[in-house]
Amino acid sequence: MQSLTDRTPSFRLGSEENWLIEQRYLLDGKPVDDSKIKRKSHHLEHSKKPLVINKQRRGWYLTPNPIHSAVRRFISKTVVILLLALGYLFIEPVLSSFGIPGIGTGTVRIGLLDYPILAVVIVPLLFSPLALRVGANLADLVQQQNFIKSPPETPNIEIIDQPLAGNTLKLKIELPEIRDDWKKVQVTWRVGALSPAREEIFSLLGHDESKQPPPGLTTELPHHWEIGLDDGTGGGEEAPMERHEVKGGLFLRPMRIMEFGGKSDLKDGEITLDPPKLNWPGTVSSPIIRIHWELIVSIQRQKGGPLLWVLPLSVRHRKENSLIESPPTNDGRTESDSV
Repeated sequence: MQSLTDRTPSFRLGSEENWLIEQRYLLDGKPVDDSKIKRKSHHLEHSKKPLVINKQRRGWYLTPNPIHSAVRRFISKTVVILLLALGYLFIEPVLSSFGIPGIGTGTVRIGLLDYPILAVVIVPLLFSPLALRVGANLADLVQQQNFIKSPPETPNIEIIDQPLAGNTLKLKIELPEIRDDWKKVQVTWRVGALSPAREEIFSLLGHDESKQPPPGLTTELPHHWEIGLDDGTGGGEEAPMERHEVKGGLFLRPMRIMEFGGKSDLKDGEITLDPPKLNWPGTVSSPIIRIHWELIVSIQRQKGGPLLWVLPLSVRHRKENSLIESPPTNDGRTESDSV
């Protein structure tokens, strides 16, 4: 028990009924209650950061075209309309038997063929999102190409004191370059849980990575270029089309479980950011459990959406155990991330 005074406190995020991320200690196969252990200092893990942090959560990032988010909402409404139309066509013969005239069940001649009126109305609604997504992806590719040709200079960031979970973050930021189309600049930070390492999941489940993946995981996507960058949960839809010149991509993927801390406008001198409201642990970088903290500088531009600079943070743990009953979650798609 004495050795636990120098170890990370146990923590539990979520419950067995929904999301659950838990780190605890076992003694002879039984859980150890370390909630009453008095630790001498705040613990900071020195584990090597995963490749996904160094390649996909560090540096400059762009914001996807807002059409992506609008199209997803539009598709949901279109599916509802389609189901209603199919339900109506199913009961229309019954309505006709009672003398109720049908609506939209006639035909429209286009060229040499006759088409149902409902099909003429609904089919364009189904295919228009595809056309919009193609246009949005082309716009994103152009935006990426323009950024690669002329990337901004790296901000100078000084973190004052070692960050501590549950405490404010103090820092200083200097932008060596401010462009004409830049408007408001804000700073925030957030914490969340990254997906476990794909190879570790396969190993624990006894699966061969070259064979059929277990339920919930997709086959490894080839466009991530390096082993360890794809956890197999995105299904190819977590980010818009990306150019291959930048390994890891130019779009920041939100964490499935995450919470923002305070936000402040950029200013000269010291900036203080409030911590997230929930009781989060500090940084954890094990293959299975990955609690990640990051600083985000958001630059509003006249065109192209916000430009983001992301810096991973090493945050110390509290002396007490961390418990979050219902952690905030999201769908993990890049266009749904609001910084």
